[in-house]
Amino acid sequence: MQIKLFTIPLTDDGSAQDEMNRFLQAQKIVKIESQFISESGGAMWCFCVSFLSNCHGSQTSYPLGKKVDYKNLLSEEAFQRFSKLRDIRKELASEDAVPAYAVFTDVELSEMAKSENLDATSILGIRGIAGKRFEKYGKAMLEKYSGQVSQI
Repeated sequence: MQIKLFTIPLTDDGSAQDEMNRFLQAQKIVKIESQFISESGGAMWCFCVSFLSNCHGSQTSYPLGKKVDYKNLLSEEAFQRFSKLRDIRKELASEDAVPAYAVFTDVELSEMAKSENLDATSILGIRGIAGKRFEKYGKAMLEKYSGQVSQI
């Protein structure tokens, strides 16, 4: 875990807030602590942001806040796999009454789709997927996708 400090003066023209917001959107935030400071030189908000670095995607960088067209991003074969995985994700999410992204994100599904032979090792190799999440959703995804769970 890492930390980053932000100081935003009350007289900020919005640029310091924009910088902090861009940072927050690009990271997996663990905790934010804030404190208002008033001194003779002026008043400001100070923020201490605890975050996990490198949490978005594994090998691929996707623009944050913009809709990604995976049909253009993936090969035709990979997009077909992505579509099948997305349908399975929807089914798993419905069974657990959770949003689809709680099962796997589109970025994670696209990384899975790039693998011609999807197995436990390839899923566990995707950043953000490990232990309990693999046990809960990864194995079910493999069972529904290929009919079998490969052992590690």
